[in-house]
Amino acid sequence: MTILLADDDPVTLESLAACLQPEGFRTLLARDGAEALVLWQKHRPDLLCLDIMMPGVDGYEVCRRVRAEDATVPVLFISAKSEEIDVVVGLRLGADDFVRKPFGKHELIARIGAALRRSQAVKSSASGFQLGPLRVLPAELRAQRDAESMDLTPREVSILKLLHERAGQVLSRDVLLDVCWGLEYMPESRTLDQHIAKLRKKIERESEEIIETVRGVGYCWRGQG
Repeated sequence: MTILLADDDPVTLESLAACLQPEGFRTLLARDGAEALVLWQKHRPDLLCLDIMMPGVDGYEVCRRVRAEDATVPVLFISAKSEEIDVVVGLRLGADDFVRKPFGKHELIARIGAALRRSQAVKSSASGFQLGPLRVLPAELRAQRDAESMDLTPREVSILKLLHERAGQVLSRDVLLDVCWGLEYMPESRTLDQHIAKLRKKIERESEEIIETVRGVGYCWRGQG
């Protein structure tokens, strides 16, 4: 599989490549956002790892342009920017994960592996399912509601699929994180809450609760569909 790495620091770029190449990944190296977009258009890699602060075209803009054409390719931000707003902006643009610098080699490989597995699982799942008024179409990475269509990320599909499969059960944060993020690493509970909040804005209408919050425990879908 091919991974596009974009970072304006050549030392970081080479270090990332040195981590991934022994694991069998082919790497494409971009020194800025503009070069990353050129390489993405030419090679269509299986995953993108983007620094945020790059000259000219930053990582956010690269993600925005990629998502405008491809809703399925996993995008990971790797950045020293670690404020909550930085993570929120990245998730709203459609990123699948946010890795804070400094990070360990094994953590990075685990997160990349988890993102690739989620993406492949979504692509191989052709059948849709009903979540109340919402028709979720995993293979198309979108949900349909009346005449309205909403784009979804692979992780958002994973969350909705788990809620549907375990309808009526209250899913703890640990269960959601283990299934939808993977057992290899432990994202913060806040990461899950941010994803749920973003997902709700997409799929729920005013005064509606498809995803129910069970305070102090986790989340649940209680409906039928």
